[in-house]
Amino acid sequence: METTKAKAVIEGILFAMGDSVEVSKIAEVIGESVKNTKAILKEMEEGYLGEDRGIVLTWLDDAVQLCTKAETYEYLIKIAKSPRKISLSDSVMETLSIVAYRQPVTRVEIEKVRGVSCDHAINKLLEYDLITELGRLDAPGRPLLFGTTEQFLRCFGVKSLEELPELNPVQLEEFKAQAEAEVQLKLDI
Repeated sequence: METTKAKAVIEGILFAMGDSVEVSKIAEVIGESVKNTKAILKEMEEGYLGEDRGIVLTWLDDAVQLCTKAETYEYLIKIAKSPRKISLSDSVMETLSIVAYRQPVTRVEIEKVRGVSCDHAINKLLEYDLITELGRLDAPGRPLLFGTTEQFLRCFGVKSLEELPELNPVQLEEFKAQAEAEVQLKLDI
């Protein structure tokens, strides 16, 4: 397929889907190799960077999505409903951190690290589409496995899990101590 036509088809697909689409699926649709498709997408990405464009091509692992440029956000909110601001409590953030760094992870594994029940935190993270069920562990009881979503990547401004900051062992020990103190406080009550 001619490059100009391929770009038009890709743009139409990404616009209509409104969500990310895997590069391999795009390659299949336009009849190109993944390598050639990535080159076409890179050209499109560069074209969207101009000041006269209101959208950008965002990479999320091996998928791409058309998104509004950050510079146009103030105008967008004037016409759209007020965006729902996600507010995460410390316990929900701690649970999300455990899922992000240890995925796929079960509820029991999360609770072992936190030292407390995490039902509420997991339900909130599922509600906000920051984590998802990835399947079941092949073990007695077949517990659910959880992992992060593309929404997680978008919210935290990373393109892949490899971009997450390294965990500091000292911070990890402090985190464990805080969780133990939280358990002890609940036991004292």
